[in-house]
Amino acid sequence: MTADIHTPDSTPPAATSAKRAPTIREILQKTETYLAGKGVDAPKLSAQLLLAHSLGLDRLGLILAMDRPLTPDELDAFRPLVARRGRGEPVAYLLGEREFYGLDFRVTPDTLIPRPETELIVDRALALFPAGNVAAFADLGTGSGCLAVTLASKFPAAVGLALDRSPNALAVARENAARHGVADRLAFVEADFAALPARDGGYGLVVSNPPYVSQAEYGECSREVRDFEPLAALVPGETGLEAVPVVAQAAFDALAPGGWLLVEIGWKQGGEAADILAASGFADVAVRRDLAGCDRVVEGRRP
Repeated sequence: MTADIHTPDSTPPAATSAKRAPTIREILQKTETYLAGKGVDAPKLSAQLLLAHSLGLDRLGLILAMDRPLTPDELDAFRPLVARRGRGEPVAYLLGEREFYGLDFRVTPDTLIPRPETELIVDRALALFPAGNVAAFADLGTGSGCLAVTLASKFPAAVGLALDRSPNALAVARENAARHGVADRLAFVEADFAALPARDGGYGLVVSNPPYVSQAEYGECSREVRDFEPLAALVPGETGLEAVPVVAQAAFDALAPGGWLLVEIGWKQGGEAADILAASGFADVAVRRDLAGCDRVVEGRRP
């Protein structure tokens, strides 16, 4: 019997007719239509990723198997994922992972979902240290550990410290460090930004993707963000800039002379964030823009 895909909690039908099972192609088409009707972003991509995950395939394998019929058990496993996606739950949480700088990271609702814009921090770190001559770095507000783990993989001679106030996020970060073979060079500390531990010789690099969404901007965020991602990782206060001076002061105190601070910021926070770093004592302060031309990273060097 064919289910009604347009009812609130329904998902793709179990069969296109009583005589045959639906194919991957047919289910993808119906799922895309259903998700589009729910106002989901990128409904076609969502359908492909969820079905590929449910079947244990990659996207290419799914595309190559478009005419394969689906079994009732496969449809039963797929339906709950589609229903959750229809309610706005991010694909990354449904899959349990997200790609960042070419590496796959486990993510949970305790961690912010890594975003492509944050990769600019890694780009800038590699540009500032082209020879990889970083002995030690720190990541303030590590979340899933995407920055700390990626930097550890790019700077194989470095040791790193990943700090977060969420024990659940730190557990995910530890798992990601082990997954990518850098756990022996990363230490994880449960603490706020201001509690960055000192290190003999200081750090050569401090990075941070702190919360920077203002309260007004948060009200305009999509339901995927508002209803599912951790509020504390997004909104520091009314203006969105509350965390920047804390990060700047902690980094200035802990960096070695000549060390660099890289902080992700909001799309129109560059001027104010740069002023904060300059007032904290940093030299060579600059704002870097992402591929969309938006302010994204503020950087400064400790004299």
